[in-house]
Amino acid sequence: MKIKRILISGLAVVLLSSCSDFLTVESPSSYSEDFVYSQKTEISRALNGVYASILVDNLYGDLYQRTFVMNSDVDLIPYTSNTASHNAYARFDCDDQGGEINKFWVAAYKAIEDANRFIYGVEHSPIFNKTDEELMQMLGEAKCLRAMVYHDLVVMFGDVPFTFEAAAQLGDNYVIPIKDRNEIQDLLIEDLKAIAPNMASTSSATVERASKEFAWSLIARIALTAGGYSLHPNKDDASSYGTMQRPSDYTKYYEIVREYTDKVITTGTHSLGTSFSDVFVKESNFELVNSGDPIFEIPFAKESTGQVGYLQGPTSTSNEGATLGKNVWGASSGSARLNAFYRYLFNENDKRRDFVNGLWYYGNGANNATQDSCMIRADYTVHNNKWSKLWSNAGQFVNTSSGSTGINFPYMRYADVLLMNAEAINELEGPTALAQNSLRLVHARAFDDQAAVAEFISNASTSKEIFLKAVLDERKWEFAGENSRWRDLVRTNLYGQEVVYSFLRYLSTAMSNAGSYSGFEDDIAQHDGSYYLDELPEYMYYHVLPQGVAWKVESNKVYGYPYPNRTMDILYIYNPYKQTSQPATALTAVDGKTWLTATLYQWSTDSQPTNQCRYSYYGYIRYTESGNIVLINNGVETPLEGNSVPEVSSLPPVRYILPFPNAALQRSGGAYKNYYGYK
Repeated sequence: MKIKRILISGLAVVLLSSCSDFLTVESPSSYSEDFVYSQKTEISRALNGVYASILVDNLYGDLYQRTFVMNSDVDLIPYTSNTASHNAYARFDCDDQGGEINKFWVAAYKAIEDANRFIYGVEHSPIFNKTDEELMQMLGEAKCLRAMVYHDLVVMFGDVPFTFEAAAQLGDNYVIPIKDRNEIQDLLIEDLKAIAPNMASTSSATVERASKEFAWSLIARIALTAGGYSLHPNKDDASSYGTMQRPSDYTKYYEIVREYTDKVITTGTHSLGTSFSDVFVKESNFELVNSGDPIFEIPFAKESTGQVGYLQGPTSTSNEGATLGKNVWGASSGSARLNAFYRYLFNENDKRRDFVNGLWYYGNGANNATQDSCMIRADYTVHNNKWSKLWSNAGQFVNTSSGSTGINFPYMRYADVLLMNAEAINELEGPTALAQNSLRLVHARAFDDQAAVAEFISNASTSKEIFLKAVLDERKWEFAGENSRWRDLVRTNLYGQEVVYSFLRYLSTAMSNAGSYSGFEDDIAQHDGSYYLDELPEYMYYHVLPQGVAWKVESNKVYGYPYPNRTMDILYIYNPYKQTSQPATALTAVDGKTWLTATLYQWSTDSQPTNQCRYSYYGYIRYTESGNIVLINNGVETPLEGNSVPEVSSLPPVRYILPFPNAALQRSGGAYKNYYGYK
């Protein structure tokens, strides 16, 4: 029996119109490929088709931003079920039947096929000339997009089907062979190295197009992944979850990281110039900054593609497709959430803390009189307030709009390049002055007190190990919502340990509510550097205030970030971090108003932790019905004994690797097989 083609694709009919004008991409049935690749105008249209393939919700428009962001100390999707699931991906609990896996897989390989077709068409075009700057730039853009998708597949699935050949060159009947991830990453790096010198700089292009700087940055990111740890299967035992390994020659990849981050840095094309918050506020307002922090933004089309600003930011409910009152932006799901304890892991003077961690949302008011009442977020997560459609200028979105905001996603930022540079140099030489400076540039943007920044860098530079932790912490504070944290923890082999601590924070708080203890309280405090869990506010005191009101409460006791829309109300919280007694009414910002009260961190019922605290990391660690904390090792529950988290070497690996979708297995005729315990 002959195997039909698994990966079938074509250029999509899509109209793109983000911050720059993209052209309509015609179906390949309209024109022959000989015609398309015989003139630059049509080649440019075909390239837009490659871009269109990465914008779909099943790839970077939605699933990459939410569904396939694994739970950690930064990002969190709470779960309540105590049984195994087909698709609870974020808690490391799924199988090959999960529908979203197949959707992502199909979309990813469609994008790769579109890129492969385009690259073949350009390289075999009658007008192809390696000295033609326009053609080489377009070729480079397609190769960057292809490498981007392949790299994300490798991170998520491990060893995957791989080819640079378009389907037409492989024949009618084929199964793309599985290739080892190290080989894939080496091929991607070499491919980008060859094309990057022929690409234009972002200084003469736009961050919505792949540039020379993006190619260099992507080389560094792929190399950093290649030089780190990843979960490898035991092919002699498909029931095994596998083992964490890194290449024996891993330092060569750190040399590549250093070389190519240096290239980006020395060009001087990019800087951290603008404030941290401005990066995302500008994206929410469709503003491009070509010499700033963003190096490549996925260019979503307004009211057509992309869920940024709908998934992110505060929830905004609607009634019959419309919102009332001050909210003219429409509904937002706010479903891409952050760990409730994430904000406690920041330095209290870090300007990123209160900008990113959102404690309010907009919903139905009393008696449903309005649709924009501001309410406190009192559950297991907080909103990621980096992006929101609500931060855009009024009139950008119609009342009935929900998703497809067109707000760009920053796939690569200069801050990432600097921190990759610091990490690579530290791995090779220790915390040298150059490594320190790269870390300092990112850290300094987040603080007003530069003397404190200098002290932080000095303390971080006392050893190679301490400096690496400082870099990873900086990445933790910098990249919330950018699908970064769990990947950083995987390649440094720290994921298991941080997942355990993340679980224990929730469980310990819930058990404290119930009048008992987990026994890990001291260990958590030592790990986090504070006994903040002892001081969590059982009640928060707040006002709902218009943004134009002058606040009168002492600044050191107030939470309330003046967000950019300046129209909708926000919460003015007196004690967002620590428990305190109710403030005097005289301290209110609006005369005659009294303090409202919200109950926080009440996560127990019938003297037992709630299911969200038990099962949100279900596939790796959970709290059983019999009252035991267990780790999951090759599918077997193993008690977590003692009162301290084991060393990394004593913990089982986190099964973050996703299974190949069942549809791909079936169509492969047995050529593809799942390991990692996916039986």
